[in-house]
Amino acid sequence: MKRKFWTTDWFAVVVITLLMITLSRSGPLGSLELATYDVGVRSADRDPGSRISVLAIDDQSIENLGRWPWPRDILGSMIDKLQDAGAKVIGLGIFLSEPQTDPGLAKIRDLRLFWQNSTLSQGEPEDLHFNDLTVLGEKLEKASLDLDTDSRLASSIQRAGNVVMGMQMIQGVPIGRPDNPVPPYISKQQVTAEGAEIPGMPMSTLSLTPPLPEFAKSASAVGHLIINLDSDGGVRTEPLLVNHYGELYPSLSLQIAARSLNLGAEDIRTSADGVRLGNLNIRTGDDLRMNTFFYSNPDKQSAISTDSFYDVYSGRLSADKYKDRIVIIGATAYGLGASLKTPLPRAQEPVQILAHSVASILNEDFFVMPSWANAGRWIMLLLIVIYLMFALPRLGAGLGAGISAVLLVALLGTEIVMLGIQGLWIPLTLPAALLFVGHLTLTTKHFLVTEQGKEKSEKESAESNRMLGLAFQQQGQLDMAFEKFRRVPLSDDVMDLLYNLAMDFERKRQFNKASAVYQYMASHDSTFRDIAQRTKRANDAQDTIIFGMRSGGGGSPTDTLLAGGDDSSFEKPMLGRYQVEKELGRGAMGVVYQGRDPKINRVVAIKTLALSEEFGEEELTEVKERFFREAEAAGKLNHPNIVTVYDAGEEHDLAYIAMEFLHGHDLLRYTKPDSLMPVIKVLNIIGRCADALDYAHVNSIVHRDIKPANLMFDPEKGQVKITDFGIARVNNSSRTKTGMVVGTPSFMSPEQVTGKRVDGRSDIFSLGVVLYQMLTGELPFQAENATQIMYQIATEPHPDILQTRPGLKRTAPWVSIVLKRALEKDPEKRYQRAGLMAADIKVVLKKMADAAAKQGDN
Repeated sequence: MKRKFWTTDWFAVVVITLLMITLSRSGPLGSLELATYDVGVRSADRDPGSRISVLAIDDQSIENLGRWPWPRDILGSMIDKLQDAGAKVIGLGIFLSEPQTDPGLAKIRDLRLFWQNSTLSQGEPEDLHFNDLTVLGEKLEKASLDLDTDSRLASSIQRAGNVVMGMQMIQGVPIGRPDNPVPPYISKQQVTAEGAEIPGMPMSTLSLTPPLPEFAKSASAVGHLIINLDSDGGVRTEPLLVNHYGELYPSLSLQIAARSLNLGAEDIRTSADGVRLGNLNIRTGDDLRMNTFFYSNPDKQSAISTDSFYDVYSGRLSADKYKDRIVIIGATAYGLGASLKTPLPRAQEPVQILAHSVASILNEDFFVMPSWANAGRWIMLLLIVIYLMFALPRLGAGLGAGISAVLLVALLGTEIVMLGIQGLWIPLTLPAALLFVGHLTLTTKHFLVTEQGKEKSEKESAESNRMLGLAFQQQGQLDMAFEKFRRVPLSDDVMDLLYNLAMDFERKRQFNKASAVYQYMASHDSTFRDIAQRTKRANDAQDTIIFGMRSGGGGSPTDTLLAGGDDSSFEKPMLGRYQVEKELGRGAMGVVYQGRDPKINRVVAIKTLALSEEFGEEELTEVKERFFREAEAAGKLNHPNIVTVYDAGEEHDLAYIAMEFLHGHDLLRYTKPDSLMPVIKVLNIIGRCADALDYAHVNSIVHRDIKPANLMFDPEKGQVKITDFGIARVNNSSRTKTGMVVGTPSFMSPEQVTGKRVDGRSDIFSLGVVLYQMLTGELPFQAENATQIMYQIATEPHPDILQTRPGLKRTAPWVSIVLKRALEKDPEKRYQRAGLMAADIKVVLKKMADAAAKQGDN
């Protein structure tokens, strides 16, 4: 049936895209874009320099100098101090648009006016009280001047000649003409735009409130101090120029930067890509707003040098440090100005934001949105829409999630990296958000549809799976039966079916699979019949390969080992066609049993390898193939000094090899200093081993694990045989849980420990180590741990055997020559064939015999 279009993936993607575009203009998506911008800004690392300092009207200053506003002569005194110290520019980040009149000033002015208009001021010098009246007039005038702090501040500003002040401007789009004309001392601050019209779309203002005329006329420059807030209440941009009824007025930060370069408003010009200040090119958007660079310093709260106003005012901090610096005075005390959010981790006060803006202008550090940024964002949005519509629905869940994750990281990473390294802002949060929401929506939609279909399918197929499971069980295909039963919802009826299936697995001695069925049943009802006891017995049976069956019983496994037992009611356990009689020993990867081939009554040794425990499922198949391939190759070897391999197989998740049953023991017992063999016997044994290895190498088989434990010796017959051909390669690929190679590295060749390709020459090196150990009772390479041993094998020469066992100098000094060539680090300098080593050993034996005969004659 044809689906309705509103249920399709493409329709869902269209709806999500339109919704995301609508939300991107404001709300959470807008905030997310700004948050990504902040991360990119923080990743940029630049130095603001040391030419800007902030004098903070902080809590300490308020506590010592009184509540704000202070008498303005305090500001005047500070300006005088900074001017005397040689400050380059003094920026006032506070508004001084209203007069500050002391309550007593009006009284003093009334008294002074009364005195001037009265006959008291008209006295003659001959008058008796003339001097007193003159002094009274002077005191009235001085008191008037002392209480007129505005005049004193204006005088300090005029004397300094480098004070830049801020003025208030109200943002808004004007409709008519201004209520009041702009004062001449303010209109001279305007910037003349290049061309007839104001470029771009700068911020418009409705009104302005300049500083008091006596301040503004004395100031070096006046600039607007507008805090431009983004949609999330943060400050990230600085409007360098604003449009006030067709006139462009610069910001306070731009004016401070200009005065620090000895430039004026006439040196500020608009350009095609922003604002020019002298030779500085400040790139902005069309609205003439600069994306301010906010400098971060992980070691301090602020990257801009900040001192307390009171410390400088009181003399605790010398004003001389501000020589040739830009000093910005502003409030940071609690209640005087709210801290504002910026890209920096810590909120900033307005005076700090002003300082960052000035540094950004002077250093030409700012972030620019290139002209193609918006086009790039829409192109990326379109590509994400195409991906969600056509590619994602055709991908598997895992692959789709992986590709979406890579795309998401690439989009956000590109925006952040471009901001941090290039200073370019390419807003890609919208495409990234669409990718995330779209992937989540489509995945959820597909999951719900799949689950509904799955639930329906399960209901329809439960009975068919049950019938198929019974059919497979009757045909003896127990694994297929278990797979079908697992697809049927668990119930008491199904539990009965599973119980019978587990019993069938037990009858086939597949105890690990029987245990898996019992454990699956226990997930539904752990108390069902006797599955707890049966699970334990099945686990014990598979761990120890005890799989005897009562001949007259009900077919349940026992945990009685049959080796040497007298209970004839048990059958002997079998591995393939071999009866297991007893355990001979245990190794790192399995157990060795004595067995018998009942068809020809031949005693064999059966070596088992628990490959499923050593390897994960993803590599088990490959390891098994390699195991049987190596076992097959080893079975073709026919040499009197190589153990004969009869058969190889797999049963009960165990791989096994049936091989010749050997009498005697390995050579490990003859490697101790107190149990060494005679030198001649050692050389005879090693020579025969070298012959056997040469035969194997000619047949393209490398042992890879020659060591005393793999060399079996029968003292009664004087026979030596090499074992474990074919198993070594599997052992060497096995890894423990900590990732270390199984076994000791003492007998490895340099190419083995360094991970290079090995051939027959590796076996020759290992045989040389065995020869050295059997002659001296010591290993040639010894250290506290495996890593140091492997380092010695790869880099350090072996000890001279004639120094380790001095007696050989007299009886067999030629052995050192054989060992030197066998233990060469470079395989090209080593014996190229084991047969050559065997030939040299025969020469040594002949020399020893000749020397012994000569000594007997003497």
